[in-house]
Amino acid sequence: MKSREPHILLVNPWIYDFAAYDVWAKPIGILGLAAILRLHGCAVSYIDCLERFHPKSPKNPDPHARHGRGAYLKTAIPRPAGLESIPRTYSRYGIPIEWFVEELKALPRPDMILVTSMMTYWYPGVFEAIRLLRTVFPDVPIVLGGIYATLCHDHALKYSGADVVVAGPGEKKILDIVENMTGVSFPLKFDPMDLDTYPYPAFDLQHKITYIPLVTSKGCPFSCDYCASNMLAPVRMVRSPEKVVEEIIFWQDNFGARDFAFYDDALLVNPEEHAIPMFEAIIRTGRTVYFHTPNAVHIREITPRMAALMFRAGVKHLRLGLETSDFEGRDMDRKVRETEFLAAAAHLRAAGFTKDQVGAYLLVGLPGQDFRSVEGSIETVKKSGITPVLTYYTPIPHTRMWEAARAASRYDLAADPIFTNNAVMPCRAEGFDWQERARLKKLVKGEK
Repeated sequence: MKSREPHILLVNPWIYDFAAYDVWAKPIGILGLAAILRLHGCAVSYIDCLERFHPKSPKNPDPHARHGRGAYLKTAIPRPAGLESIPRTYSRYGIPIEWFVEELKALPRPDMILVTSMMTYWYPGVFEAIRLLRTVFPDVPIVLGGIYATLCHDHALKYSGADVVVAGPGEKKILDIVENMTGVSFPLKFDPMDLDTYPYPAFDLQHKITYIPLVTSKGCPFSCDYCASNMLAPVRMVRSPEKVVEEIIFWQDNFGARDFAFYDDALLVNPEEHAIPMFEAIIRTGRTVYFHTPNAVHIREITPRMAALMFRAGVKHLRLGLETSDFEGRDMDRKVRETEFLAAAAHLRAAGFTKDQVGAYLLVGLPGQDFRSVEGSIETVKKSGITPVLTYYTPIPHTRMWEAARAASRYDLAADPIFTNNAVMPCRAEGFDWQERARLKKLVKGEK
């Protein structure tokens, strides 16, 4: 047995992609694990390869940054094998590699390293981080978790270089993993099945806090054909509204946070028990805070009361999960009817939301999708008085749409997750088309 508590290094790797921007995107999973490890007495270190506020970063602010968002540093690199023909610049988003290595060398030797992963096709950044970790700490065990590790588990096992690849949520497993790796065991100080007992994610490990992600619930009662939410969070859990408000107050009082991004997959589900009392409690605090929903909210729950509460509570950016306005044509899960969408848009406008504050996500690049249907969806959303937001489809393993995506794709999606990158529209038989993308973008903006 060790005579001291273990030292765990946690790493958030780079993004390797054609485009990336910090739109309220933080690795809340690994920072949540960092908080659990600290709660149980572990020493933790954290390196974020996507750090926008690294001490060596240029001091020039991003002129487009608003409400905590902002541009990553980036370095152009060669396109991956198989995507060489895509006429776009491919980049490593995040800090330079030498900064990462310098930070590693300045650390005491850890007893274990945790590496997270996000989008499936971002795995090259994960592999690069693991390779460099091996050069500095060759004998330290590396554990890989996160979205890519879960959805592409076999690929990660075979190619990542990690000693252990963990699929699914890590909160139940992390202390057992630490015990297996270090020989140190811990009495459990929280209930993995009760979100109210979780410590707040360790956002204080960042160099600067510009916004705070909030998880007020996990899991989703729906099972959309294109979505892997039920695999990533298989159990539905909900926090008490009072505990959510306590967390908001904690981050504002101790770190000056004013912007908060809801990470829920189903924020407005069962509103009488959760969202309504939560927004009412936020309003009662009298605090000036701003909320954003990068994950879409369910349209059916937007009543006049809900719209008014969200506006009064400080919701500034709201995204609706519309997907398409072809309400009868596509064989997809129908979470909303046309009348419900139009009513929700009207309720939001009546509550005071502007066109620029509310956007409806529209999926583009689905298997067999006719772009004319996308044009129709754009026009329907614009007529409703809110903003269409194009979201390019990413084929995800284990979803019901996966086999249709494989059949429609010009790439071998199962052979390499790199080909699922939504930037190349992998399920469009005609291939990547800049003119088509530009035309849709102009249509959204009302340009000709």
